[in-house]
Amino acid sequence: MSTNNAVKASFEPNVFTLPLAVIEPLRQIPDSVRTTQKYNQIAASLKHVGLVEPLVLYQAGPGRYWLLDGHLRLDILKAEGFREARCLLAKDDEAYTYNRRVNYLPAIAEHFMILKAINNGVPEERIADALSVDVSSIKKKRSLLDGICPEAVALLRDRRITGNVLSVLRKLKPVRQVEAAELMIAASNYTVKYAKTLLLAKHSESLAITPKNEKLKGISPAQKALMEQESENLLKDLKAAEVSYGSDILILSVSCRYFEKLLSNVQIKRFLSKHHSDMLQELERLLAEVNSGRSRKQPSATVPVAGRSGNKSVKSA
Repeated sequence: MSTNNAVKASFEPNVFTLPLAVIEPLRQIPDSVRTTQKYNQIAASLKHVGLVEPLVLYQAGPGRYWLLDGHLRLDILKAEGFREARCLLAKDDEAYTYNRRVNYLPAIAEHFMILKAINNGVPEERIADALSVDVSSIKKKRSLLDGICPEAVALLRDRRITGNVLSVLRKLKPVRQVEAAELMIAASNYTVKYAKTLLLAKHSESLAITPKNEKLKGISPAQKALMEQESENLLKDLKAAEVSYGSDILILSVSCRYFEKLLSNVQIKRFLSKHHSDMLQELERLLAEVNSGRSRKQPSATVPVAGRSGNKSVKSA
């Protein structure tokens, strides 16, 4: 393999400790942000745990460093009287956008992190102080998955799901919890309202706990039976789609490539336009949709922050 094709590192391999005085933030923190829950949680974490994630800098010149990521952390460190911090040096003056992909912590992942900390001997009170929340909130998150089967947890562990949704799923038997999780993923809907709809659409024998207010206003027994049937049909369609999805996508991709090559022939396209205009319009619409889907899957370029382009990165932490 040629060395020209090797992937180059975007950061220096070592973490440096630098004075805060030499770091130039690319934006100011407004006073309104300093009163938010996120700001207070970061401040509490820095106080009880320390700086976990280094500041990301770019060296703009001798003794000059632009702050690419970590504006809230820098503001809190200065307010607390710190004089230096651990920093990661980027090799280019562009915002490193990995936080946009990984900064969301799912509720189930947070539950496992709290359990691990408790099992390692960390008191719940200290965890609450580090996260700037009440101890009762930590206890609630600790028992978040009580009554939820492991298969449903595996399906939902990376999804944007709340504790209230899990409370609804807890009323279902394990097999029905998995079915409900699959339906939520298929619909990309993780709201409490949708979870309650799935609960109402299940037969009474599917319930682990009979809800006190199982009846909803405006829903008759006939409508509930219809919802149950539609829920079962949707799950069957989902299973069938999973089986044939791979081959269907392969056939679609190959067919679209063939039609693209076919329509690139001027004579064929003229013939279709004259004798089969409806067919031609449908083919062009299909190709446009497929190509649009391909372009949306392409990774977006990083936005420069300063220096060459003059733009600045918009980062929250």
